[in-house]
Amino acid sequence: MDNSKTWYQSKTVWGALIAISASLLQMSGRDISVSDQNALADAIVSLAGAVGGIFAIYGRLSARTSISATKSGPLS
Repeated sequence: MDNSKTWYQSKTVWGALIAISASLLQMSGRDISVSDQNALADAIVSLAGAVGGIFAIYGRLSARTSISATKSGPLS
């Protein structure tokens, strides 16, 4: 498997968490339809990607070292 992603980018993980939450909500008297669960999983994955991008930009802007266009150092 060459393509990898973090856990919060996985629709499977979010789908499982939402399914668990939906079951708990159903036990408390509330019901969430399967289509609403799928839409919620899609929205959370999109939001997680956006938040990850914001953190990446913030990390680069607040970094104390610069990015070099050339390779140098012990690994080059």
